[in-house]
Amino acid sequence: MLRKNRKLDKFYQSLIEKEKIPYKKALVIFEDLLKEAVSLGVINSKNILDGLEVDIKIAKAINGLDK
Repeated sequence: MLRKNRKLDKFYQSLIEKEKIPYKKALVIFEDLLKEAVSLGVINSKNILDGLEVDIKIAKAINGLDK
């Protein structure tokens, strides 16, 4: 079972505040990572949404959300 870890949450929050990456730069990083994944064959147009429904169900269960 996953539990909230206050120290870890605090660490991530401070990391986000310190980095303050502008939206455009974050978008460039995302696009570069996506291109790398496509070039490695991990992601392609056929499988990009494979498993998304399962991921959503898991996220809902972990976060205690209703269906």
